[in-house]
Amino acid sequence: MAGRPLGLGPAASPPKWWWWLFVVLLGAGLLAMPSLVDISVQLDVSIMLILALLALSMSFLWGYVGILSFGQTAFFGLGGYTYAVLALNLGETTGSMLAALVLPMLFAAVLGYFMIYGRISDIYLSVMTLVVTLILEKGIRATSGDQFVIGTVRLNGQNGIPSVPSLQIPWGGGAELFIDGVFYLAAVLLILVYVGLRLLLLTHFGRVLVSIRENERRTELLGYDSRRYKLAAFVIAGAIAGLSGALYAVWGNFVAPEMFNLSQAAQVIIWVIVGGKSTLIGPIAGTALIQYLTTWLGTQGVGQVTLVLGVVLMVFVLVFNQGLLPTVGLILAGLRNRMRAGTGR
Repeated sequence: MAGRPLGLGPAASPPKWWWWLFVVLLGAGLLAMPSLVDISVQLDVSIMLILALLALSMSFLWGYVGILSFGQTAFFGLGGYTYAVLALNLGETTGSMLAALVLPMLFAAVLGYFMIYGRISDIYLSVMTLVVTLILEKGIRATSGDQFVIGTVRLNGQNGIPSVPSLQIPWGGGAELFIDGVFYLAAVLLILVYVGLRLLLLTHFGRVLVSIRENERRTELLGYDSRRYKLAAFVIAGAIAGLSGALYAVWGNFVAPEMFNLSQAAQVIIWVIVGGKSTLIGPIAGTALIQYLTTWLGTQGVGQVTLVLGVVLMVFVLVFNQGLLPTVGLILAGLRNRMRAGTGR
């Protein structure tokens, strides 16, 4: 019989009342934002929310399971291309959105099965996901000929697929989501995924995942098949990344091979490192911070944005090695302990 999993980490304890209050206030603030800001700000914040979903998929997989995957952008791109091709062929977007979840999940299940059940080491797993991502990017870029057609949709190689349909409201008689509608959808889905992952980590399944991260060998000696749990987590992360990719296609009405590329994969890791991979809210904050910094540097005419972001990453790794939010939490906890000690004396 399987023993009791370790259940380590901050996600092992049930959320306090103030966490639920934070979630409610965050949701209320996001839902009120479109009425307070102009369209350009809505567009900028929408893409932050969509990319934060991608960061959440990496944070869950890396921070709580211990799998560093460079393949999240592969699922991200698959989700975007699946939605674009099906929506253009079928003229129906709700089923296309669901398919954009299912296909990345199936691909993650097949890829994860051969890697995880093959018992390859963690470093080789990361390398294999990187190779798969590069293969998909090169493969999509090589589809510029007229013969590369799915249904009536040309893939267009490195030029991407333009005029991707906006998401239709299922009960709205064919009405499409406008900019504010995409904003609301991205905000609601991000909050639901964040809360869902937080609660998932409280379950028996989630505690086993954290136990695998801490000591996989000990978890197996307790009677758990770590491969089955890791594969399930890999599939869940693939679905979240696919959802992010589909929303990205809806947001920009465009998909391109850049969704798969190595630069995008590296950015996801940067978001997670900056925010803190041991939390779920940290990567969301890290995504918002890096995206805002990237946009601001671009408006200031800084030519070497990538170089500046590299320096920022080095600073965070050296100074805030646990991530921004965990470091702030440790500082606040230290101050609170000092105040209590002073009061006691």
